[in-house]
Amino acid sequence: MDRRLIRCTFILGLAALLAACGFQLRGTGSAGEGATLPDDWRYLHLVTANPNSEFSREIRSRFAANGIHWMERDEANYVVVLGPEHFKQRNLSLNAEARVAEYELSLRARFSVLDSNNGEVMPAREVTTLRQMENDPRNVVGKAEEVRILRSEMRADLARQIMRRIGFFAASTQ
Repeated sequence: MDRRLIRCTFILGLAALLAACGFQLRGTGSAGEGATLPDDWRYLHLVTANPNSEFSREIRSRFAANGIHWMERDEANYVVVLGPEHFKQRNLSLNAEARVAEYELSLRARFSVLDSNNGEVMPAREVTTLRQMENDPRNVVGKAEEVRILRSEMRADLARQIMRRIGFFAASTQ
């Protein structure tokens, strides 16, 4: 009975400690992902060369989930200019048969923010994300699907990075 009480106390203490330090699972809550945006920063317009790309759709949905209203250019307070995504896959290591054992996947994009008069408010910045994946030369179809899934996750990560950077910039200008 004594051990059970000690174990229970330890688990409760650990849970209280994690809650007190502000620990939060990634993707839960909205701290740093737009919650700190002032009201005038919540009305944006997106300019991109390919408005129907998966990356543009990810940006729109990520921002909208954080309280951003996408407006027509003449109604928006700020304009987010989004450059194209650049995907790169390179070999990291080879196996004993001189075939690729690991890949490094990288995805990067540039963005900037303009005010309603087309003046540059936030200069062009680059966001980048990296992933590593193991390769199985006998499972080409499965690895192609894994690359597709990882690339989708990387797009979401870039959108989060852009959201955070704009949020921090907007908060610092207030």
